[in-house]
Amino acid sequence: MVQDEELLVAVLNSAPIEDGTRTEELDGAAGRELALRFGGTGSPAELRRLRELRDALHRVVRDHDDPADALGPLLADAVLTPTVTSGGIRWEPRTSPDDRLAVRTAMAWSAVTEELPGRLRACANTACNLFLLDHSRPGTAKWCSMAACGNRAKARAHASRRRSS
Repeated sequence: MVQDEELLVAVLNSAPIEDGTRTEELDGAAGRELALRFGGTGSPAELRRLRELRDALHRVVRDHDDPADALGPLLADAVLTPTVTSGGIRWEPRTSPDDRLAVRTAMAWSAVTEELPGRLRACANTACNLFLLDHSRPGTAKWCSMAACGNRAKARAHASRRRSS
């Protein structure tokens, strides 16, 4: 499993649609709680960096923007340093405390796209703003949640078929 995979999905899914309006979970108490849960500072500067990175990742994953253009400016000052252990080499970001969580999120995105190509995708429900990381064997998951988006899509398709018959 990719290190920081949960962090990546939490950051990507921090702007859900509720009642037709995009909400912001990387602000205020909710943002601080998310950052602290993953070892961040929870500071306003850190949350701002996470929002910038999240929005750039949305453009890369959803809109297929060039990662170099979208992410490059946000990561320009990041430096990775090796920590050698008996189990191998672990690369750690050396950056300001407020940038560390955003860098870790970007590193997780890079690892996921390399190790699980095509498995990180936007929910197939166009009215949803969430993402999924598909770990299923066939790799055919479409919805962020079967209970929310999947059942609704299937119910709409069923109703459409019934109307046309």
